[in-house]
Amino acid sequence: MGLSGKTRPGKFPNFLFPIEVKNIIKAKRKGDTGVYDAEGNFDPAKFEEIFVKHSHTGNSFTSDELVGLLKPKNSLKDYPGYYGGLLGWKSLHYVGKDKDGLLQKETLRAFYTGGLFELIEQERARK
Repeated sequence: MGLSGKTRPGKFPNFLFPIEVKNIIKAKRKGDTGVYDAEGNFDPAKFEEIFVKHSHTGNSFTSDELVGLLKPKNSLKDYPGYYGGLLGWKSLHYVGKDKDGLLQKETLRAFYTGGLFELIEQERARK
């Protein structure tokens, strides 16, 4: 719902809350991870950097580590962005965590590159 209003052209809301992907740059938060460049392309080096800086294992995130990922951004005084990011990261962790409660690097990569739901579907099909 939050992204729809920022990406839609014009003033009138659409109660189906579509996200206009061509305008997704308008929804970028101040506290973004930087994994996408200015043109919206996935940056593998920035992706690896968030694991070096914020993951104790280097290849997965706990729920608390994801919150730690947001803490430095909180100094930007963008409280709606911070809480929106917190909700998004917690939701992603809930959906993508493994049996040990960890969000694995490949799962997060699939999220950023657009293949998360296919990955989850493949996992469930194997079970």
